[in-house]
Amino acid sequence: MTGENSELTISRLIGAAPAKVWRAWSRPEHLAQWWIPHPIECEVVKLDLRPGGGFETRMREGGGAFQPHVEGCFLDVVPERRLVFTTVLAEGWKPIEPWLALTAIITFDAEGQGTRYAARVLHRNPAESRKHDEMGFQEGWGTAIDQLAAFVRRLD
Repeated sequence: MTGENSELTISRLIGAAPAKVWRAWSRPEHLAQWWIPHPIECEVVKLDLRPGGGFETRMREGGGAFQPHVEGCFLDVVPERRLVFTTVLAEGWKPIEPWLALTAIITFDAEGQGTRYAARVLHRNPAESRKHDEMGFQEGWGTAIDQLAAFVRRLD
């Protein structure tokens, strides 16, 4: 985060082609393996990769019941290039009141033999961006990206 900005960014080079990284993002059974930092478990409820499509994941820790994690709506989907989702809308553009309002722009850019995976996360204002940052944005999103990189190494 820079100054009084309302966005957070993170980027990593993943040692796999964009098509492989996209596959790990675009299949529910794959996304569930890396989307939330371990040991927390992830359940993918919706992953409708089209504008207006729903995106919903739930999480659980220690074998308890699954709890809400992310509910949102995809705004833009360009396979193997970009995903944009927001938590202020649910499937079908329905307005909702999220626990954390954000729009995430995730890009998959070919770089050498790998993929530059980057997330730009927009918030309503600098205060909400700071709150997200203080909640551990870099650590949480960074851990998930590291898990994604490890997961794609295991994909055929």
